[in-house]
Amino acid sequence: MIAYPDALSLLIAATPRLAAEHVALEVATGRVLAADIVSPLALPGFDNAAMDGYALRMPAAGRPAGHAATVAAMHAAGDGTAAYPGAEACEIATGARLPEGFDTVVPVERCAREGDVVRLLRDETPGLNIRRAGSDVAVGEAVLHAGRRIDTAAVMLLAAVGIAQVEVMRRPRVAVITTGTELHADGPLPEGGIHDSNGPYLAASLARWGASIVARSRVPDTGGAFHAAVRAAQAADADLIVTTGAVSAGRFDFVPTALASLGARELFHKVAIRPAKPLMAARFDGGPLVVCLPGNPIAVATGYRFFVGPVLRAMAGMPPERPRRVRLVEAPPVREGLHHFQFGAWDTVDDERVARLLPAQAAYRIAPFTRADLWLTSSDTFGDHADAWPLDPADAP
Repeated sequence: MIAYPDALSLLIAATPRLAAEHVALEVATGRVLAADIVSPLALPGFDNAAMDGYALRMPAAGRPAGHAATVAAMHAAGDGTAAYPGAEACEIATGARLPEGFDTVVPVERCAREGDVVRLLRDETPGLNIRRAGSDVAVGEAVLHAGRRIDTAAVMLLAAVGIAQVEVMRRPRVAVITTGTELHADGPLPEGGIHDSNGPYLAASLARWGASIVARSRVPDTGGAFHAAVRAAQAADADLIVTTGAVSAGRFDFVPTALASLGARELFHKVAIRPAKPLMAARFDGGPLVVCLPGNPIAVATGYRFFVGPVLRAMAGMPPERPRRVRLVEAPPVREGLHHFQFGAWDTVDDERVARLLPAQAAYRIAPFTRADLWLTSSDTFGDHADAWPLDPADAP
C-alpha cells in the first residue's frame, strides 16, 4: 500500500489546473480568484468626517473650551464643495469630505450651538475624528490574492473599489457514479436493498464547493453499466469522475479492471489509511481524472474530504490546505502503520480549547458524522495532539 502523503502527491501532480473566466461581481460569491486584485483607487478616496459634528481649522496648539466660531455652512456626505474660504468652522456629517484647510472634526455632543455660532465644551486638539484618504486601501495595492475564495467580505471590498467583474477559475465539471446492485433511491426497498446515500452526499458536497455536476448515475454491479456511465461522463467533458464502491478485491469489485479496459492509467490503488484503504486513482490521457472511493459511507466522506477536496483546490489554483494542531482529551487505540481519519468535537479543559474523538466510529456508521465538529487526523498513532481540519473542504481558507 502507498502512504497517504505519497498518494496525495501523485494525485495532485496529475491534477490539471482549470482555465479562468470573467464573471460579474453579483454572481462571483463562492468562486475562486484567478488573479490578484489590484485596487484602482484609494479607500477612503478622500479625507472625511468620522462622525457628525463640526469641522474646524485648528492651530497646532488646539482650541480651549469656550472657543467660539461662526458656522459657514452645512457640509453633507456627497457634497462636492471642497472649500469655504475664510471660514473657521462648518457643520459636517459622517462621511462628508473634509473641506480644504480644515483638519479636525469635533463631535456634535462636545459642542453647543446658538444660531450661527458654535462653542467648544472642552479643550480640543487637532487632527481628531478624520478618516484619512488611503488609510484602508492604497491605490495600486493588491487587496485580494489569486486562490482566494470570494466570500461576502471580499464582495464588499471589490464593490467599494469599483470592480464590477472579476477573473475567477472555471467551475470544475464533475461526474458522480455510485455502484451497487443493492442501491436504490427513495421509496420502498426490496429485500436486501439499501438507500443510496453516497450519491446525494457527493452531489451536495460538490455543489457546496462550487462544482458543476455534469453527470450522475447509479449503476448495478456489472461492468457494462459502469462502462456506459464512464463514457457518458467523458462525453459530458468532465474534469473529474468520482466513483463509489466496487474498488476493493472481491468478486464484484470490477472498477479497477473496467477502468483499465477503458484506457485509464492507474496512479495508485490501496492507500495505508483508515477508513477508505481500497481507494484508487486513475487518469485518462487527455481526459478526466478519476478518484474511486470505497462504498462504505464514511469511507466516501473520508475520500471526498482528503482526496477529492485537495484535487478541487489544485484545480482552482488554491494553495494546499494546512491543518490546525490541537490537543486531544485522550488518545484512542489505533492500528499502527496507517494514517487515521476520525471525527472529533470541540471541548474545553481548564479554559483551553481541546478536541475529543467521538465514540463508536466505523466506516458504516453515519450518525457520528452528524455530531462532529471537525476531522482529526494522525499518522500511525494518535498521541496527545492531532491535526484538525474543517468538516467540509469548502470551509477551509
